[in-house]
Amino acid sequence: MVYLMSDLDLPLRDRVYREPSEPHVVVVRGRDLEAALDHLDARPDCRALAVIALPEEVPDLALMAGRRLLVCDGDRARMREFAEAGLEAGAEVEWLNSDHPEFDRLATWALPVGAVVLAAGAGSRMGSNKLLLDAGGQPLVCHVIEAASEGGCHLVNAVYSTEEVRAAIGSSATCVLNPDAATGQASSLKVGLQSMPEDMAGALVMLGDQPLVGSRTVGILLRAWRREGARPALAAAYGERRDWQPPVLLDRSLWPELVALTGDTGARPLFDRRPELLDTVVASGRPDDVDTPEDYAKIVHLFPRRDQG
Repeated sequence: MVYLMSDLDLPLRDRVYREPSEPHVVVVRGRDLEAALDHLDARPDCRALAVIALPEEVPDLALMAGRRLLVCDGDRARMREFAEAGLEAGAEVEWLNSDHPEFDRLATWALPVGAVVLAAGAGSRMGSNKLLLDAGGQPLVCHVIEAASEGGCHLVNAVYSTEEVRAAIGSSATCVLNPDAATGQASSLKVGLQSMPEDMAGALVMLGDQPLVGSRTVGILLRAWRREGARPALAAAYGERRDWQPPVLLDRSLWPELVALTGDTGARPLFDRRPELLDTVVASGRPDDVDTPEDYAKIVHLFPRRDQG
């Protein structure tokens, strides 16, 4: 939820102009900063504050401790002064050197999205763990992690079940163990969603064996989902295919239903029952997954070799 306390025309999803009853972030013009700080004092569930066109004087920012702060101003010296005051107060601070910041940049800050990479499957049809197969000098799963990170996800959590996969991922993502992976994909989805920090507005669920999705597709999904009028879930549609394919971006409001799923299934049963929750965007990547040696042979040549020197 994004609470616009000033006369701001930002076509964000879940924007409101009246005080919301649920956790939220605030976007405000500098002239209304004192009112915004009063709001933060009264609402511990207000997790972040963005200030556009800063006032001349820096107020006491002690209330920003443990919260996120975005300062936007065309005056670099003033912006730096506010940012330093926020950091001293204990806030997580970002800044934009503009009185009129770009919409996509504001939307990215207001509605952060974390990636959940499902990498706990056994891949038994391959004869070995398919996520570790080489593609251009690195394991398949690492291409998925790269797409999530380079596409704009604030963080990437990879759900794993074997030490070999965890070692292959290394520090490229936060590894989250699923001890119940043998029960099916639903358990990994549950572990991944529950690993997301409280300030994530959505989660982009990606399959670890889809190395051709690409960062461009991830960016398209994030931008479309953050726009006013977007449905709670957004997935990719490729080429002439009309059905949706992963990745799928899931609003936090859907997570309780999804973590209750069981068995070897992901989010699809929810959207089969309630198709009104889901929309699609045309994606530029490829949804090819790797389930058999034949699948691997079809895609491996598409990855250029990395310089090993």
